[in-house]
Amino acid sequence: MTGRAVRPLRVAHLDHTASAGGAEYALARMFRSGPEWSAVLLLPPTADEDVFTGAVGTVPVRRYGVAQRAGVSSGGTRTLAALGASLLAQAAATRLRGEFRSADVIDANTSRAAAYGALAARTSRVPFVVHLRDIIDTTALGGAGHALMTRLVLPRADGVIANSAYTLAAAMPYLRSDAVTRVIPSASGLHRSPAHRHPASALRIGMLARIDPWKGQDLLIEAFAAAFADGDATLELAGGAPFGHDDYVDELRTHAVRLGVGERVSLPGHVSDVDALLATWDVGVQASRRPEPLGQNVLQYLAAGVPAVVADEGGPREWVHDGVNGLRVQPRDEAALAAALRRLSDDLPLLARLGEGARNTPGLLTDIEVTRAHADVYAEVVRRVGARR
Repeated sequence: MTGRAVRPLRVAHLDHTASAGGAEYALARMFRSGPEWSAVLLLPPTADEDVFTGAVGTVPVRRYGVAQRAGVSSGGTRTLAALGASLLAQAAATRLRGEFRSADVIDANTSRAAAYGALAARTSRVPFVVHLRDIIDTTALGGAGHALMTRLVLPRADGVIANSAYTLAAAMPYLRSDAVTRVIPSASGLHRSPAHRHPASALRIGMLARIDPWKGQDLLIEAFAAAFADGDATLELAGGAPFGHDDYVDELRTHAVRLGVGERVSLPGHVSDVDALLATWDVGVQASRRPEPLGQNVLQYLAAGVPAVVADEGGPREWVHDGVNGLRVQPRDEAALAAALRRLSDDLPLLARLGEGARNTPGLLTDIEVTRAHADVYAEVVRRVGARR
């Protein structure tokens, strides 16, 4: 007599946007990796770009409810009232979805999705998992966003997946003692560089990040201008400008011209072939103006064998070891960043050693490995919630 086949877990993934953000790219990469669970993606209606179109394999995408505006969690009274209304409306629409009611696990991919997901889950027994890709503080989330996360979302969470130990530590005071917690880096499309890099005499520096004031592109331009007022060194700031930051691209170009390096600074926009891009760089930089939860770009630099210069705080400290696979510099310090870039330009043997160290960084996960780690979390959450009942 044969046993009954065990069906895969049904996981309903919530995301509040389809714009080109790191969380959305990470989720699309997991879908393309062939998850072991039965997935469905629940999205508000989207009028703009859509990173999920044609990128999620056989995962069905359901669009419903109320569009969620970007960047409103720290606005004025009217803005916050509109945010509250849109969250309540989306929570009600989510709660009524058949995919929500029949799911074994609800997985909120972003902080905004977690807010309306937690509201929907309050009247449901379905296990609720939250992805943490932002630090739990008011600087990152805004006052309203912080209140929602600490008073509504995290106390309801049956499981939390954080992109770094730094991110998880900030959330721990608000979680139940029986919540499943894991640190799993976001799916970042990592492919290890197969060979040792050969640095050029003229340094090719890059930052791979969405164009956003807090990501520090302006700080990097200033450090580049200070380190290489003349010469052949170049700087490339690759990344799109979602969430209403199109004008900032022009500001950065103007800033580079004002500092006399406009002809050696390029902003190509979103780059689809990250591997090909990183193969042309000698140094990758993370210079965020507030502590970075992790930054997929740091992992991408390391896997490609590109030495990483990072701010000495937040999640990047867990991956970049000074003098081994990159350099760590004082955060928000133009002079320190300029000195690090100059040091690498003047010491090509050091640059080569750091590149080899980057490529051999332990713990870097492929998208398939990240996806399998998520499957283990979902199974553990279901098991633990079932035992609790």
